[in-house]
Amino acid sequence: MINSILLYIGSGLIIVWGIAHIFPTKSIVKGFGEISKDNKHIIKMEWIAEGITLIFIGTLVVFVTIFGNITTLIPQIVFWFSSAMLVIMAILSSFTGARVPVIPMKLCPVIKTLVAILFLIGSLLQV
Repeated sequence: MINSILLYIGSGLIIVWGIAHIFPTKSIVKGFGEISKDNKHIIKMEWIAEGITLIFIGTLVVFVTIFGNITTLIPQIVFWFSSAMLVIMAILSSFTGARVPVIPMKLCPVIKTLVAILFLIGSLLQV
C-alpha cells in the first residue's frame, strides 16, 4: 500500500512539473529576446517536448500502478526505467538549465531526482 502511495505521489509531482513546463512556453521563448524565428521554434519544441516527456513518465507509472500487479517484473522494469530516465534528465538539467539564476530551473534536477527516488523506493517496497 505504501509503495503505491509513493508511486502516485511521484507521478503526481512529475505530471504537475511537466504541465508547468508547457504553460509558460511563450514567455520562456520571449525571454530569449531577439532571436531568429527558427531558434524560437526550436526552443518552443524542446521546452514542450520536455514537458510532454515528464507528463508521459508520470502517466505511465500511474497506469502501471493502477492496472498492473506492481510487485511483478514488468511493472518493476517500468518503474526502474522511468527512474533512470528522470535521473538522466536531472543530470542534463544540472549541466544546462540549472546553471541560470532562475529558481524553477534550479529546482528541475532536484524534482526529477526526488521523483526518481520515490519511484525506486515505491518499486522496492513489497508491502
